[in-house]
Amino acid sequence: MGKKSPNTAAKSSVSTSQQSTIGGNQKNGGMRSQKRSAYSMLALFILVINGSWAVYHYQYEIMPAPLTIEQAGKRGFSEMEAMKHVKALTDLGPHPVGSDALDLALQYVLAAAENIKKMAHWEVDVQVDYFHAKSGANRLVGGLFKGKTLVYSDLKHIVLRVLPKYASEAEENAILVSSHIDTVFSTGGAGDCSSCVAVMLEIARGISNQAHGFRNSVIFLFNTGEEEGLNGAHSFITQHPWSDSIRVAVDLEAMGIGGKSGIFQAGPHPWAVENFAMVAKYPSAQITAQDLFSSGVIKSATDFQVYKELAGLSGLDFAYSDNTAVYHTKNDKLELLKAGSLQHLGENMLAFLNHAAASPDFPKADAIGADSKIDQDSAVFFDILGTYMVVFYQSLARILYNSVILQSLLLWSMSLFLGGYTSVISFALSCMSIILMWIFSLSFSCIVAFVLPIISSSPVPFVSSPWLVVGLFAAPALVGALLGQHLGYLTLKKFLLRVSSQMKESVSPVVQAELSMLNAERWLFKGGTVQWLFLLVVGNYYKFGSSYLPLVWLVSPAIAYGFLEATLAPARVPKPLKSLTLLMGLSFPFLISAGSFIRLVGTIIGITVRLDRNPGDTPEWLGNLIIAAYISIITCLTLVYLLSYVHYSGAKPMIIFSSCILFGLSLSAVLSGVVPPFSEDTARAVNVVHVVDTNGAYNGKQDPSSYISLFSNTPGKLIKEAEHLDGFVCGREKVTDFVTFSVKYGCWAEDNTQNGWSTSDVPSLHVKDDTEGVDRITSISIDTKASRRWSLAINTGKIEDFKLKGTDNTREDYSEELVSFGEKSSVDGWHIIQFSGGKSAATNFDLTLIWVRNHTRSNEEKEDNLLLKLRTDVGILTPQVKKVFEKLPAWCSEFGKSTSPYNMAFLTSLPVKFSN
Repeated sequence: MGKKSPNTAAKSSVSTSQQSTIGGNQKNGGMRSQKRSAYSMLALFILVINGSWAVYHYQYEIMPAPLTIEQAGKRGFSEMEAMKHVKALTDLGPHPVGSDALDLALQYVLAAAENIKKMAHWEVDVQVDYFHAKSGANRLVGGLFKGKTLVYSDLKHIVLRVLPKYASEAEENAILVSSHIDTVFSTGGAGDCSSCVAVMLEIARGISNQAHGFRNSVIFLFNTGEEEGLNGAHSFITQHPWSDSIRVAVDLEAMGIGGKSGIFQAGPHPWAVENFAMVAKYPSAQITAQDLFSSGVIKSATDFQVYKELAGLSGLDFAYSDNTAVYHTKNDKLELLKAGSLQHLGENMLAFLNHAAASPDFPKADAIGADSKIDQDSAVFFDILGTYMVVFYQSLARILYNSVILQSLLLWSMSLFLGGYTSVISFALSCMSIILMWIFSLSFSCIVAFVLPIISSSPVPFVSSPWLVVGLFAAPALVGALLGQHLGYLTLKKFLLRVSSQMKESVSPVVQAELSMLNAERWLFKGGTVQWLFLLVVGNYYKFGSSYLPLVWLVSPAIAYGFLEATLAPARVPKPLKSLTLLMGLSFPFLISAGSFIRLVGTIIGITVRLDRNPGDTPEWLGNLIIAAYISIITCLTLVYLLSYVHYSGAKPMIIFSSCILFGLSLSAVLSGVVPPFSEDTARAVNVVHVVDTNGAYNGKQDPSSYISLFSNTPGKLIKEAEHLDGFVCGREKVTDFVTFSVKYGCWAEDNTQNGWSTSDVPSLHVKDDTEGVDRITSISIDTKASRRWSLAINTGKIEDFKLKGTDNTREDYSEELVSFGEKSSVDGWHIIQFSGGKSAATNFDLTLIWVRNHTRSNEEKEDNLLLKLRTDVGILTPQVKKVFEKLPAWCSEFGKSTSPYNMAFLTSLPVKFSN
């Protein structure tokens, strides 16, 4: 019997070591594998799901206990006391600008402010001003107001200033706390923003009893006109004498009803958010919301835009965001306002104002204005479980991000260089698995998004029951992510097996297959860091504040892997990844972000109620697609590490089967109607307008047509709604241009009567003069009759510039310039003037138009398009509209916004070719 050579013995030893290391033994050419238990993987999934929900619940749903006035004391905040103000304001019903109800709301707030003044500490000076703003024009450059001039008149505000009597410098430096009293016409506005007004009144009561220690003053602005285009804030900043003393602005808003009011915009200077983080009892703030809001993804605006853009102020913008589906609908009501909501915001704001107003390092005007260096000093901020708030400078963030990016690239480069050809290919295949995971996950969930409107009675059947999206979109996204990554895993395993068989011929095929699976698992886990590294690079390049999220999701798992899995021994035989690596690596990222990710799903679902800004113009599947894509993206981002553990186990069939069952149950609930898409508390947006249309007529030569228009900003047809009504036809044949938007799909019923309206209310556009010299100049008189809320569109393809004056038929000497000549922006070839005013606002106007230089009268022979389009609103309910409201289902509600017509709207226009 011959002796083994040393090399043969070594190979045998390595082979035996490798086989024993992976827990198997050779027997009759077979091998017993000790794969990861399918039940342990299922337990990990359950832990992740329940842990994420627990984070969300603790961070956003646990509210402080409401306090009575006795428990809060003179200097504290009492929700019970604040709720009295909310009830008093909501009992008035809708109170838009120009309404009797708004006058009553103003008188209520004025009386409450005067009572605060009366009960203030004797060393505190409380000043109350009932401010009547002059007419003005608000032209903001960005966001929703691009291409618009917002004109206002006869607005009234309540301004309350609290300052110590014996600190003269306090009058020169003030913190502004602002919100609005007015509502849209469709709601009593318990959340938006009676809750904010109530919190401000109660905070003012508390501050007025302790401001004798302040170094700075606090100004509370209760404005009107916010819902018509931020006009209240504009008029205060441009006209009120106290506005010059403001150094920091805080705006309180609501895009839902109740819950935790969190900071969704801050800065640009970090002073305010830093001081808030120091003292807030229940901090709630996410810079992710600021990134989304600034990007325009969320189509909304607040007074904070005026304070920042027009006045150059820094500060904080808070908003309630629970149940965003009720925003600007009848369901923004007191009954749905969650207990503890006002207490949460009130205690946070009271602590901040007490600290900031007494601060010796209060920023001066030149320290907070917008300048070229401001983005270097802006802050990154977020809260952890609503208990602790993290704030750090963008300059520090960039240093940190750049450091992590460079180190990551260096480690990957060295790893691939030392590993050679095999490592490079394995890295490429692991990246391919990530790409396949994204493709399959997005495809599966988006297919459901496209199909759902076809098979369901509503394109968005989950609005009243948001939990349905877990089964409808998250389950397919998970199955797709798992299958996509599995295909990459199989390719990677096949490559590693081929490499292993070439390098270790003495090792049995069974052991080589096992080793390739273990190596593939590790490459998939490491590949998960690549997607987060990519996001960190992109976020750092574009200076996204939320880049801290990819940082956390990159660093934490990488550190866990380095501590528990990495080794310097090149010949080490791979073992299954430890569960501890996963738990240690993902605990902190989920703690930081799970609540916010879930919260954003609810916000997006709520926004689908008002998604279609031009009814009938948006595909029915678009809302579903946005939600499905977001859920799929979050699934791929957060579960990439966990999914890499699945392949070396028997859990794949169990996960896929469970997901399919969940999807099937959710789809069955939708199709069977067991779970209705809308409810009385979560309604579909359906507007009813009595339209009197004189388009096609000029100078009153043709009788106006009258019809009832029914349209919805919520995706979907109006078949179910029209079933309850008589004489309505639905479709796309009748497009109604409401000047600021068009109804491209709706329902209508002809009503050529004057029941409820009069021809004397029809507005007129009259050409007074049309002359042509160096420039062609046309003068037009506008009479809006009974309307003090109107929208006028000017064709900027024909008109280069214009000015608008308010006039009064009873006073020949009265003329007020509202919009002067100057550069005007436009959108889609139109510049829009939106006017809103109180009862004393003008109804007669002179519009002077300067035509573009290359326009000639001969061109008009070939043109039949419009020069001007006008819509005027009147706040009355005609008998026809009342009858429609009586028959509509309870799960329908009007939706109001600054561009929405009232229930009575008059339409008229002026063609390009007109006879003078």
